[in-house]
Amino acid sequence: MTRVVYKVGDDVSTDTIYPGRFMATVLPSETVQYAFADDRDFNARLQKKEIAPGSVIVAGSNFGCGSSREQAASCLAGHGLVILAKSFARIFLQNSVNLGLRTLAVPDLEAEPGDELEILSGRVINRRTGKEFPVLPLPPARQAIVDAGGLIAYTRRRLLEKAGNNQKN
Repeated sequence: MTRVVYKVGDDVSTDTIYPGRFMATVLPSETVQYAFADDRDFNARLQKKEIAPGSVIVAGSNFGCGSSREQAASCLAGHGLVILAKSFARIFLQNSVNLGLRTLAVPDLEAEPGDELEILSGRVINRRTGKEFPVLPLPPARQAIVDAGGLIAYTRRRLLEKAGNNQKN
């Protein structure tokens, strides 16, 4: 069970998630401090670690639109957040997969801050309302990358597996 900690509408741009004035900061260990920097209250809660990893941001359609800045995904991944949106912008979604940010497309989702959600395979249940919402799954190859913790972790694991198989032959 996880809690909705923030809700945004449609067409939330990468500039809203990670403002362009911080683009000189690119290290994932540093980008976390600028997540939703223009929403001072939410950003302060993130910085004070008042929001637990696994907490949910609920969004409308086209979350992560705009520029292709990878920092928009890395700053959210650094907090261990889960993003549930009606849909995602294509490049943001790919950056999220590459960085291991858990994103779920839930086109019919109805949830408000404070709601407890149960995220199951293929569906999300809002415990407050009792309603259940289907999840649009990622293709298996993309899901494997997310499950591994991102593209680097996935590639490392695959290379180690291959090296182990070559040593056995």
